[in-house]
Amino acid sequence: MNPAPTETRNALIAGLVCYVCWGVFPLLFMAMARAGFSAPEILAQRGLWAVAFAAVLVLVTGRLDQVRRVLTTPATLAWLALSTVMILINWGAYVWATTNHHTLEASLGYYINPLLNMVAGLVVFRERIDRWGWIAIGAAAVGVVLQAIALGRAPWLSLVIAFSFAAYGIIRKRVDADAQTGLFVECLLMIPVGIGLLLWLNQTVGVAGFSNPAHWGWAISSGLATVLPLVLFAWSARRLPLSTIGFLQFLAPTLQFAIGVASGEPLTPLRIASFAFIWTGAAVFAGAALWRKRAERQAIRLQIPE
Repeated sequence: MNPAPTETRNALIAGLVCYVCWGVFPLLFMAMARAGFSAPEILAQRGLWAVAFAAVLVLVTGRLDQVRRVLTTPATLAWLALSTVMILINWGAYVWATTNHHTLEASLGYYINPLLNMVAGLVVFRERIDRWGWIAIGAAAVGVVLQAIALGRAPWLSLVIAFSFAAYGIIRKRVDADAQTGLFVECLLMIPVGIGLLLWLNQTVGVAGFSNPAHWGWAISSGLATVLPLVLFAWSARRLPLSTIGFLQFLAPTLQFAIGVASGEPLTPLRIASFAFIWTGAAVFAGAALWRKRAERQAIRLQIPE
């Protein structure tokens, strides 16, 4: 059954807010890096503090019974364990990229991801891709090739970010758990990883997050910034087609790209050409989506008697 118009509109708004948050994430991670946080510690702190905020969300929304059901249903728990692995890979690659002057590569990954969602929609959910969709995918593929030439290697960081998040979206769309419950269980499953990372860091390079009140504040804020957009994403992803999610996701890498350029990352002519093809694909996709919506509205008006 299709979502009601009001629910669809709310899902669209939630998706927009979600991708704006993800778009400005590099600013948070760059600030934490300047404060002395390493990329592995940022990953660990995100996971651990996210548990606390996700727990509050579960209590406020009355989802404890659903949490118990998920934790006692092996199949659902297995799917969420897999989605946890995917999001940890995504977080790790993204945090490392934004704290090591590779924000442009991270943005490329999130430009690729919406087009992967289109292909996933075709293969997994039997969604249709028209000729304009294939043109968009083709333009993006050219962009990836040009990026590889510009870098002198395959854009592995971009590809890891793109494929891990596409896989996460597919799993969360299929798993039998609502947004709040699924996120809380994922955060619970992250606890061993977070504790393990912090113990290892404490024995090697040290841990910054507990050294003073300001650092506590940075650590806690990383958990809040993690939970809010993930809840919005998981909630909207279950109510919107993957193709619509893909359209919204072009907003986040655009903001990330701007941050990367503003922070002084190298933007060579070949990299500009690479992004130009990516942007062309995004523009074709967006234009085709708008045309389809207009055609649908016209069809509905024609069916309404005068």
